[in-house]
Amino acid sequence: MYVGIEAPEDIENWEQDSDVLDTWFSSALWPFSTMGWPDEDAEDFKRYFPTNTLVTGYDIIFFWVARMIFSGCEHTKQPPFHTVLIHGLVRDEKGRKMSKSLGNGIDPLEIIDSYGCDALRFNLVTGNSPGNDMRFYTERCEAMRNFANKIWNASRFVLMNLTIDKCELPEKLETEDKWILSKLNDVVKEVSDNMDAFELGVAAQKVSDFIWDSYCDWYIELTKPRLNGDDEESRTNAQKVLLYVLAETLKLLHPFMPFITEEIWSAIPHEGGMLISQKYPAYDEKLSYPQDEQDFETLMDAIRSIRSRRAEMNVPPSRKAQLVIVTDKATIFENGRAFLTKLAFAGDITITNEMPADVSGMVSAVTNDAKMFMPMADLVDLDKERDRITKELEKAQKEYDGQVKKLGNEKFLAKAPEKVVAAERERMEKARALVENLTESLKKLG
Repeated sequence: MYVGIEAPEDIENWEQDSDVLDTWFSSALWPFSTMGWPDEDAEDFKRYFPTNTLVTGYDIIFFWVARMIFSGCEHTKQPPFHTVLIHGLVRDEKGRKMSKSLGNGIDPLEIIDSYGCDALRFNLVTGNSPGNDMRFYTERCEAMRNFANKIWNASRFVLMNLTIDKCELPEKLETEDKWILSKLNDVVKEVSDNMDAFELGVAAQKVSDFIWDSYCDWYIELTKPRLNGDDEESRTNAQKVLLYVLAETLKLLHPFMPFITEEIWSAIPHEGGMLISQKYPAYDEKLSYPQDEQDFETLMDAIRSIRSRRAEMNVPPSRKAQLVIVTDKATIFENGRAFLTKLAFAGDITITNEMPADVSGMVSAVTNDAKMFMPMADLVDLDKERDRITKELEKAQKEYDGQVKKLGNEKFLAKAPEKVVAAERERMEKARALVENLTESLKKLG
């Protein structure tokens, strides 16, 4: 039957082409028909069939996956693969399936032109969990591009400070070296386990966290004094660890961001050919330093706590403060004096196991392993801070008095809706709490 068109006059002379197959039927033959079959002695067939894993969306399991399996079993007497990884669909930001009729499709080439191929790939893999659909947000590509820039800039820093031409670990390792190597070793093991379990999004996120936080934000900063110092051995050892960790991290990241990692790999000292041909990192018991890692994390927690407390008070990094550390782990903090001075912006440092006799006028920061105290006068100009708090207190008191007056008006309470009255009472309580907090802060300043 022809609907909407006129039938050809010579249709009786038409013959169906014997080589034309239904789309899904021909697709079902793909695993083996492209490998030289029916010649089962063909080199490609013997090498590549059967394969091990098929990656597919859940929407074509019946149309394609099932057909490949029963076609392989029928014609070759064996299934074409032993594992099927079923992923979700990429939907638009509203959760709708992308389609021509809705006009909500994403042109990957446009995204690549704007943000780069690696950013698009990393956006898709980090937003993915097995079997679940994901919504595509273009804004996340910008974040992934920023991550690529972070890697690029970190690599440039390493290259600018290199005087070595070989990637190898030094014999002597400082505590911070053992910490980063142990962290890297942990990540290698976790990522390998995640990859084996097809938890690709989790694996990619762990690599990202390690690069951004552990390597860039911490270890690079920790090595700067050594790189700029006069101790040649320490400077060279820092370079070796920086380069080694960068190289291993590029290997970890390569399956997810192949282009930028290959480009950086070509610029750093390395053995062998291209990055794609390198062996993927494996857990090495020799690079595991659990005690050193734990000790250094103790020091890092203290630095984070101090920096957070200073940030709450808007204290600039240029303003140094005396630091009293009360702890039972004095050795850890003694060994970390240089880091506390640089990263916690500390001046004179006192490490003790006894509380100061008088903590009034001091600002505290607390971790599980230590209590840190800094004189308020070292952090802020006391006269200016008193003036600032006094002005805020006057403003808060005026707000509170106004709310008390309003809620003391019987006509307002009688006419206003219950929700409005409740909202005004809530505003009054917030104003009262603010007055109390500012009053207490003013008392602490003396």
